[in-house]
Amino acid sequence: MSHSSHGGTARAILYAFLANGGIALAKTWAAWATGSGSMLAEAIHSYADTGNQVLLYLGLRQSTRPPDSDHPLGYGKLSYFWSFIVALMLFTLGGIFSIYEGVHKLSHPEPLTNVWIAISVLTVAIVLEGFSLMGCLREISAIRGERPFKLWLKHTRSSELIVVLGEDIAALLGLVLALLFVSLAAVTGDPTFDAIGSMCIGAILIVISVFLTMRMRALLVGRSADPLIQEAINDIIRDDVNIEMVFNAITLQLGPDTMLAAKIKLKSGIDIDVAVAAINKLERRLKEKIPDLKWSFIEPDVTD
Repeated sequence: MSHSSHGGTARAILYAFLANGGIALAKTWAAWATGSGSMLAEAIHSYADTGNQVLLYLGLRQSTRPPDSDHPLGYGKLSYFWSFIVALMLFTLGGIFSIYEGVHKLSHPEPLTNVWIAISVLTVAIVLEGFSLMGCLREISAIRGERPFKLWLKHTRSSELIVVLGEDIAALLGLVLALLFVSLAAVTGDPTFDAIGSMCIGAILIVISVFLTMRMRALLVGRSADPLIQEAINDIIRDDVNIEMVFNAITLQLGPDTMLAAKIKLKSGIDIDVAVAAINKLERRLKEKIPDLKWSFIEPDVTD
């Protein structure tokens, strides 16, 4: 059992990076050609997302650094740190700027020109962003197995995939809104619709960024392992013939790795050498069944 897949996460980040990079350039040209506030907001959003993918990949790579004397439990939580920064950037560079641009355009409306350029770019961008979202969902599907998507989303500790998913959904909703309001501005000749579209895009980005920030905060503070991993650990310990009782078992998720600390009661009369061998065998079995279990501390005792 494994709670994450570095390869799948890296692919999801790459899909988003390529899609957002190309879309950002196209939106910039469309914003310049049309004078659309919605297009400018979308361009800034895409540039922010492109930079965010770089930060997510940086966090993914840094989280695999081996433990050292200053960080005996490794650098796994760096993935949560960079994911938290990305969520904040989505809020500031994406959400707040989009609302600011909408308010500015609402106060100083300007007629749109060459609207067909914006509509064409937005239509292509929706298709590309859809492919990025499908790629992310495909990687999530490979990781979650038969577990329902809502349950995976509730319990997953894969910060990068959560952020990429949130960004992809925000981007797709933003594009659809931009297309809707730019089209309304073109049909009615009222640039107010374009300004409203920019503010709506900003509101969506802020809502999603707040959700992501709260999820990353919980991971930074420290969360137990995925419930499926906890259940597997409990089953393995409970099935050990040398163990009479499990007083408690505590897990902690550290980026891609899991730590376990358990206090157990061995059966009476076991020789100390036999007890040590039994505990070592249990730890090897735990790590064989749960590849992401990097640290295991089993303490024998007679009382909790």
